[in-house]
Amino acid sequence: MTTAHERPALAQALDAHLDAGLLSPVRAGTPVEAAVGDAAWLQAMLDAEAALARAQARCGTVPAAAAAAITAAARAERLDVRQLALAARETANPVVGLIKALTAVVAAEAPEAVEYVHRGSTSQDVFDTGAMLVAARALRLIVADLRTVADSLAVLAAEHRDTVMAGRTLALHAVPTTFGLKAAGWRQLVLEAAERLERILAGGLLVSLGGAAGTLAGYLQYAGEDAGSQEVLGDLVTAFAAETGLAVPVLPWHALRTPIADLGAALAHTAGALGKIAADVLVLTRTETGEVAEPTVAGRGASSAMPHKRNPVLATLIRSAALQVPALAAVLAQCLITEDERSAGGWHAEWQPLRECLRLTGGAAHTAVELVGGLAVHPERMRANLTATGGQIASERVSAALAPHLGKAAAKDLLTRASLTAAETSRPLAEVLAELPEVRGLLTPRQLADLLDPAGYTGVAGALVDRALGRTA
Repeated sequence: MTTAHERPALAQALDAHLDAGLLSPVRAGTPVEAAVGDAAWLQAMLDAEAALARAQARCGTVPAAAAAAITAAARAERLDVRQLALAARETANPVVGLIKALTAVVAAEAPEAVEYVHRGSTSQDVFDTGAMLVAARALRLIVADLRTVADSLAVLAAEHRDTVMAGRTLALHAVPTTFGLKAAGWRQLVLEAAERLERILAGGLLVSLGGAAGTLAGYLQYAGEDAGSQEVLGDLVTAFAAETGLAVPVLPWHALRTPIADLGAALAHTAGALGKIAADVLVLTRTETGEVAEPTVAGRGASSAMPHKRNPVLATLIRSAALQVPALAAVLAQCLITEDERSAGGWHAEWQPLRECLRLTGGAAHTAVELVGGLAVHPERMRANLTATGGQIASERVSAALAPHLGKAAAKDLLTRASLTAAETSRPLAEVLAELPEVRGLLTPRQLADLLDPAGYTGVAGALVDRALGRTA
């Protein structure tokens, strides 16, 4: 039982770890978790405030010493993030309390700089710019992991270029393929995801500078009586972008939420790309399939009840994230439907889904580095599984070989009936076909065996792998 004097300490500990990732293990302990946590978000908003002061100093509307003092004070560890969160209940956003707390720190250390804190600005400018800074820092981590995953997949694709396995459609054996082509396909998805995120990093993360209603009136007013549109539209916005490392928007985007919606869409695509890998691994690692296995780590995947089990934890975590991110990104797309010059509730609804998109995708990407880098491939199981249907996996090839003699429809019908007989009698398809009068005289038993050899019916899988890896023009 907790004693009375222990309760405050317990409450403080709970406050400090309000969301420790207990229900989201895919991101727990990963680099992106720290990059998008409350402390990181608070620091990003403070960075936006400091960058604004420095940008105004560049433009000559704030003393350089004041900008330096504000920058020095803008440290997250100097503020109480929990108190700011509680205060945000009274203002519907955390920036109002943040400005009050930052002003108090500046007042204590450089009182002459107080009047320059948040000068001409508005909460949404600070929050949205902070959100873009958080996104930039998280995306760099995600892209780095995606590039590592792609490199590992390139190795797998090259090594298993000609490793034959069963291609499966609608859960059943279809025609043969190669594991190299499967790995190349995974890699292509990951590369496309990385490229989308890199395009956003290169110019899709924007500073927010609009003032109270998107007209920049406050900034213009504080710039002085002689200031004109160039001082604000050109000089200040450009300086602010330079100070933050973000891009310059065409218009203030308080109610034009394309940057957030685009970011959500790209994260959903990334999570889906990683989820495809995870879904395939989960199928291929089944006991009765056994064609791949996750990297072995002592104690990982243990069941609470069954001593023999080693569950595919990494793929499970990645898939869990991939199933969530698209739904969260849909919330961000829905928030495009804003009213007036600032939305009541629509803007606010973006915050948590955006963070979850970033940290779930980042957690999945970091987990995929280990999954793909240590994936064990079992070609012998792939070969064994190819024989499960007694040659039926290449029935399409025999049908095509007989079509010039029997007609396409008749050949397909013959192979359908023969395959059914082979399945019902548990006999090899080649043996059943060799007994049919329609086939005798057209194909010898040796020719039938060759046609039904899965290794001889992988199409241009090898050439596709080469093209994907840049080995051919």
